[in-house]
Amino acid sequence: MIRILLADDHAIVRAGLRALLDSGLAETDSADIEVVGEVATAEESVAFCTTTRVDLVLMDLRFGPGKSGADATAALRDLPNPPNVLVVTNYDTDADILGAIEAGAVGYILKDTPPAELLAAVRSAAEGESVLSPSVASRLMTRVRKPDTTLSPREIEVLRLVADGHSNREIGKRLFLSETTVKSHLVHIYSKLGVKSRTSAVARARERGAI
Repeated sequence: MIRILLADDHAIVRAGLRALLDSGLAETDSADIEVVGEVATAEESVAFCTTTRVDLVLMDLRFGPGKSGADATAALRDLPNPPNVLVVTNYDTDADILGAIEAGAVGYILKDTPPAELLAAVRSAAEGESVLSPSVASRLMTRVRKPDTTLSPREIEVLRLVADGHSNREIGKRLFLSETTVKSHLVHIYSKLGVKSRTSAVARARERGAI
C-alpha cells in the first residue's frame, strides 16, 4: 500500500487530486494507493510526516507566505525515514524545476497530467524512480544541450551580496528568499560561470563585468 500525503494550499486542488486517485484506482480495480492526509502549507507537510508514516508526498511548489514546496522537500528528505516527494504543480520554469530536484524531489509533473499518467507517476515515484512530465523533461534536455551562461537579474543580485560578504541567511533576508532558494541560485551561478566556490564566482563575474 502506497501511503500518500497531499500538500497544496488550495482545497479544491487537493479534492481534485484525491478524486483522480480514487477514480483511477476504480478503473484499474487496484487498491494499492491510500491518501492518508491533506495539508495546506509546506510546514504542515513536514509536521505531518514527522508523526505519520508517509511513502509519497504530492507537493505543490508555492504556498503563499511561508516556506515553499522546495523548502519542505528539503526538510522532508532530512527526516530519519523520509518520504519520496513528487512535485505536482502549474509552474514549469527552469528555476522551479531545478530548485525542486536539487531539494530532493524524485519527480516533477504538471497539474494537467492525464489521470492514467498521474497514477503511473505516483507508483513510480513511490519506488524512488525519477518521473518527469514530457514538457519538463524537454526543458531540462534543452538546458543540457544549450546551457545558458548569462546570469539572470536575480542571480546578479545574489552574487553582489556575496561579493559584499553576506551569508546565505543574510542574503535571503535582504531579498525575501529562503536559504534553500539562495543556495539554488548559487548552484546555478557556479554552473554558469564554471566555478566551484563563492570567491571564484565573484572573481569570474567581475572579470566578465557582470558585477
